[in-house]
Amino acid sequence: MTLEVYRGDRLGAAQRWAELPGDELRRRGVTAARERDRATLWDLTVAHLMTLGREGAQVSPRTLRTYRVGAEHWLDYAGERAVAILRPARNAGPLFVRRLEARGLSPSTVRAYLAGARALYAALRWAGATDLDPFSDARAARDKTPAWEKRQPYEEHEVQALLGAGDARTRALVLLGAHGGLRVQEIVGLRWRDVNLEAGTARVLGKGRKVRTVNLSRSLVTALGVLGADVHPELFVVGATADAARRRLRLVCARAGVPYRGVHALRHYAGTRMVRAGLSLHDAARHLGHSSIETTQTYAKWADDSLKRALEGW
Repeated sequence: MTLEVYRGDRLGAAQRWAELPGDELRRRGVTAARERDRATLWDLTVAHLMTLGREGAQVSPRTLRTYRVGAEHWLDYAGERAVAILRPARNAGPLFVRRLEARGLSPSTVRAYLAGARALYAALRWAGATDLDPFSDARAARDKTPAWEKRQPYEEHEVQALLGAGDARTRALVLLGAHGGLRVQEIVGLRWRDVNLEAGTARVLGKGRKVRTVNLSRSLVTALGVLGADVHPELFVVGATADAARRRLRLVCARAGVPYRGVHALRHYAGTRMVRAGLSLHDAARHLGHSSIETTQTYAKWADDSLKRALEGW
């Protein structure tokens, strides 16, 4: 309900921006940029994202937070370097990216912040405040670390330790990630109406508003059964927010003596375990809701420990 109200407020604000006469929209955009009015610039950016963005009104709070941080970093840089917001120099965008990289930020973080700065200028062009795009030629440096080495999955004994150290709700959270393969937003967004314990399935709303049916393991059905006695179908299974779920998992990791790798590493565990069990990449991709099997191939690399076993015998 809180998320729906939040989206409703954002959508109402976006509609008010979108319904402004062209001259007034331009005037407000120009004024906000010249005065470096960050609050108004951000409201304009959100209005553009919700009106014309790919995700529309379903743009996630996490995406908005990341974009806002990126836009803030750009405005900080522009202030330090005396960059005119509406008439930035030709190389201002690429130099901003180089500054982020020089600070030691990871390529993925640089790309995320760059996306936020680009979103700001897309909104300014939408408003007619400028026709420039200082980031048209800006590129973050290529990430040389293979995707499969960045975030390792939890090991089997670590998952078992987490299950033994948490309460009923935490066990459900862990198993929804480690067996169900759900993303953190999918976990906290799952309602009881979407769960069929008798059939052992759950209807999951995933990325891009895509719906998939997830088969539940026996232990996950049992864990959900402990929580699901006489609950209203509209209630959330785990509930709260993605950040709250991360805090919950971090606490149980500390209690169990397990290194915290994030909620998403539970999903990595699910994919890796499926491949090790002999399921095909297509099966794993369908279970996890991957749109491309190339993403699923990462789990094949984690699951293949033949080289490690060979070297241990040397």
